[in-house]
Amino acid sequence: MPIPFRDQEDLEYLGSAAFLKLEEKGEPPGYRAALFQINARGEPVEFTYNRVDTPNTFLWRAADVRRAAARQLAASLLRLCPRAPRLILCLAEEVPAEVFGEDIAVALPVCRIARSDFATAAAVDLNEQTGERVPLQFHWHTASPAVDSPEYLLFQQLVVHGLLLEPFERASAGLDELYGESSPG
Repeated sequence: MPIPFRDQEDLEYLGSAAFLKLEEKGEPPGYRAALFQINARGEPVEFTYNRVDTPNTFLWRAADVRRAAARQLAASLLRLCPRAPRLILCLAEEVPAEVFGEDIAVALPVCRIARSDFATAAAVDLNEQTGERVPLQFHWHTASPAVDSPEYLLFQQLVVHGLLLEPFERASAGLDELYGESSPG
């Protein structure tokens, strides 16, 4: 006879968080991206990916090429993604603010995460290797999730478990494996 129990961390109702990873790749010039979804425990749920070649011409400004590639890849990943997440997180250094501020409107919270040296930043993400806290700034498009909403609770679970930056590394490793190449840097 099985022993009765209850999982104290039944977090499935929180849904998943999607991490949008955007990387510039070498020759020919282009970008690759992934939308990596994890649950509140950090377990993988979905991995959607794509890449795009970009023009290497004197007619384009570098920032415009990056924004156009980010817009095109984000739109394709959102279109291809088989499961809707509760929220989307991306790195401010990779995804220009205009992508979700002007180019693409989504009906869920989007947070651009910026690493910061400023004392006013919230030091919330624990580095798993060193145990150090990393100062981060959060830039929400539209508005931050309402307190006690599933989106807010999911974000808090990610904060508590140090899962605000690490999933971007897993997404990059996934892109390396899929495309048989290494990311720059």
